[in-house]
Amino acid sequence: MLESFKDICVHLLRVMALILKFLFLLYFFPILSSPHQDDHPLDPLTPLEFDQIRTIIKSSHVNPTLNVSFHYIGLDDPDKHTLLSWLSNPATTTKPPRRAFIIARVNHTTHEIVVDLTSHSIVSNQIYTGHGYPLLTFEEQIAADMLPRSYAPFRTSISKRGLKLEEVVCGSFTVGWYGSKDKPKRVVTVMCYYLDGTVNLYMRPIEGITVWVDLEKPKIIGYRDRIMVPVPKASGTDYRESEQKPPLGPKMNRITVLQPDGPGFDIEGHAVRWANWKFHVSFDARIGPIIALASIYDHEKNDYRSVLYRGYVSELFVPYMDLTQEWYYRTFFDAGEYGFGLSATSLEPLRDCPENARYLDGYIAGQDGISVKIANLFCIFERYSGDIMWRHTELGIPGRVVTEVRPEVSLVVRMVSTVGNYDYIVDWEFKRGGSIKATVGLTGLLEVRGVKYTHADQIEEEVYGTLLAENTLGAHHDHFLTYHLDLDIDGETNSFVKANLQTTKVADNSSPRKSYWKVVRETAKIESDARIRLGSKPAQLLIVNPHKKTKVGNPFGYRLIHGASVGSLLSEDDYAQIRGAFTNYNIWVTPYNKSEKWAGGRYTDQSHGDDTLAMWSLRNRDIENKDIVLWYTLGFRHVPCQEDFPLMPTLSDGFELRPNNFFESNPVLKVRPQDYSSPNCSS
Repeated sequence: MLESFKDICVHLLRVMALILKFLFLLYFFPILSSPHQDDHPLDPLTPLEFDQIRTIIKSSHVNPTLNVSFHYIGLDDPDKHTLLSWLSNPATTTKPPRRAFIIARVNHTTHEIVVDLTSHSIVSNQIYTGHGYPLLTFEEQIAADMLPRSYAPFRTSISKRGLKLEEVVCGSFTVGWYGSKDKPKRVVTVMCYYLDGTVNLYMRPIEGITVWVDLEKPKIIGYRDRIMVPVPKASGTDYRESEQKPPLGPKMNRITVLQPDGPGFDIEGHAVRWANWKFHVSFDARIGPIIALASIYDHEKNDYRSVLYRGYVSELFVPYMDLTQEWYYRTFFDAGEYGFGLSATSLEPLRDCPENARYLDGYIAGQDGISVKIANLFCIFERYSGDIMWRHTELGIPGRVVTEVRPEVSLVVRMVSTVGNYDYIVDWEFKRGGSIKATVGLTGLLEVRGVKYTHADQIEEEVYGTLLAENTLGAHHDHFLTYHLDLDIDGETNSFVKANLQTTKVADNSSPRKSYWKVVRETAKIESDARIRLGSKPAQLLIVNPHKKTKVGNPFGYRLIHGASVGSLLSEDDYAQIRGAFTNYNIWVTPYNKSEKWAGGRYTDQSHGDDTLAMWSLRNRDIENKDIVLWYTLGFRHVPCQEDFPLMPTLSDGFELRPNNFFESNPVLKVRPQDYSSPNCSS
C-alpha cells in the first residue's frame, strides 16, 4: 500500500509540474520568444522560434484536426536596403523585422506562410496551385520506405530471389516530370537494397522491383517486378574500419595541429572575425551554409570594405545517364527535392575537422515543426599546411642573397551534407590576400545497378556505365552545383565585365613577332550579355564597381577564377534538362531580387521548369551599374572507375573570388610572419 501511495504522489507531482510548465510558457512565451536585441537579423532560426512558428500556425486554424505538415521553415530574408541601412547606423535606424517563411501542406494543399516573430502574427498565407511540390520530409520518406516490407507482392518477389526479408532496406526516389499536363500526385518510387554481411547497402541493389508510393496517404499505388538479376556480393563492400582484414595499408605517424596561443579568430553568435576579415555564417534547411556580409579591412583606407553580401549553394542537379526503366527518372535536385541543409550531418572531431577547430550547432524543423538539433554542424578552423602566400629569392644583387617568404594561413568554414549515397564536403575559405575560395568535395558511395555481367568482355549492349565488380555497374552521371553569389564590391552598384583575351596578328612589321594577345573588355548591359558557357574562348570574368577607382584609374573589382569548364551534355528539350535549365550556362548575371533565391525554383519536386533561373533571366533586365547577382555553376562529370568501388575517394573542385584592382597594391605586403617553434627540430 505504501509503495502504491508513493507512486500516486510521484505521478501527481509530475502532472502538476507539467501544468505549471504549460502555464509558464503560455504566459511568458511572447517574452521568451521575442528576438534578443543583440541577435543579428541574418541569424538562423532558433529552437524557440521554431516552437513559436508551430504554435502560431497551428492555432490559426479553426479546426485543430487539420493535417499540417511542415516542409520548409526558414528565415524570411530581411529587405536588403533596410538591413544595410541598419548595419551602417543601428543607433538611429529601425532594425529589420524578424520574420520566417514557411511552406506547409495543410490537408494536402501547399501553403506559403510568412510569420512575423516580433508581433507573433501571420503576415500572409497564400495557397500555391502551380506545378511542383515542396521538399520531401524525412518522416514521409521513412514511412514510404517501410511499406514494401508488409506488401504481399513484394514479399513474394524477395522470396523468389532467395533473399531474407529482414535484411532488406529501401529508399525513396523522386519521379521527375516527363511532359504530362495532368496534375500529378505526390509520388515517389521506392527501390530496395540488401544488407546480409555489409552496411554498404548501395553496393547491393535489388534490381527490377519498383514500388510507387503516394506520400499523402501513405499507400502503395503501383508495383512492378520486371527483371531478375543477381544481387552483387557483400564481400569487399564494407567500409568500416573495424571490418577491414589484412593486408592493411602502412601506418602513418601522428600529425597534430597545435595553436599554443589559441585560435586566431573570434565567434560572437554567428559573426566571425579573423585577420582582416569579418563575415556572418548561417544555415538554411534547403541550401545549407550561407556566408553573408563578408568584408575585408583595408589598412590604407582604415575601413572595412564590402565584398560578398550573400553566398550559398542554390541548387544541386544530379542527372544519371541510365535509361533503363528503373533508372531513367533518376535526375535529382538535391537541394530542392531533398534539402541540402536537412541532409547535413554532425562532423566528427579529428576526422572531419582538425583538432584546432571550433564547432557550431544548427537546427532544422521536423515534419511536425518541432526543432531538431544537429550537433557540430559547422567547424571553423585556421588552416596551415605548408603552402606559401608569397616568396622571392633575389640573386641579382652583387654580393647579396635576399629571401623573403610568408606562409599561407587561411580560415575555413566547413559543413558536410549526406544526400542519400553521396557526401558533399562544402568549404568556404578566407585568405588574407582578399580571396574567398569555395570548394566542394564529393565522396561517399556510388549509385550502382545490379547486372548479369561478371566481366567487361561479356557486355555487347549500351549499359550506361562501367563494370566495377561482379554484377555491379557504376552509372554515368553528372553533378552540377549552382552558387548564388551576391557580390557587393565596395558597394551595391556593380557591373559585370568580360575581359576577352584576343589573339592579334602583327600586320605592320613593327615587330619581329607575328602575334600577341590583347584584352578586349565587354561590359554586360542586359542579362543575355552575361550568359557564358565556359571553355569556348579565354576570358577573365570580373565584377567591378565602375563608380570607384584606384589612384591610377582602374575600377575596384573582384575576379571569378572558375574551376573545370563542365557543362550539361543533355539536349535542351530533354525534360530533365528543362527542369535543370539553369545549367545551360556556367555563368548568369541577374539584378538582385529577394525572391530569386533557388535556381531550380521554389517547388522542384515534379516541377515543369517554369520557375528557374533560366526563366527569370528571359526578362533580359538591365544589369549595368546595378545591384547584381552572379550565378556560377560548378560541374563534375563522373565516369565511374574501379577505384570508386566500394566507396569513392574525395573528388574536389571549386572557384576563387580574387581581388582585381580592389587594393592599391598587394594587401599582404606588410603581413607579419607567425612565430614558429618546431618540437621536431634539434639544434
